[in-house]
Amino acid sequence: MKMKIVISGLLLSLLLSGVLVFSQEKASKTEKVIIKTSAVCQQCKDRLEKHIAFEKGVRAVSLDLETKELTVEFRTGKNTKEGLKKAVTKVGYDADELEADPKAYEKLPACCKKDAPPH
Repeated sequence: MKMKIVISGLLLSLLLSGVLVFSQEKASKTEKVIIKTSAVCQQCKDRLEKHIAFEKGVRAVSLDLETKELTVEFRTGKNTKEGLKKAVTKVGYDADELEADPKAYEKLPACCKKDAPPH
């Protein structure tokens, strides 16, 4: 009888701790940031959205080609605006005041360069 009570107590405590962890994860705060980029075409959009989506804590990412603004929703404990801006530069694009990483920029297709004609 005592063994059943101990086992029941352990199971109950495990269940409650799992519920608490789950509710804390759901309560994680998200933040939305807008980063001005040097993207110029659909390939840029596809490339940025693909790469930034895999950054730690990113929930959603979308690039508006008209405004060249990248909107990123992320978990605040997992990433920062500065971290996301650095990630954009590593893909080869400017991010607000940060210049694109020169090596990554050189690897971009000609249509994705800053001086590319509109298309």
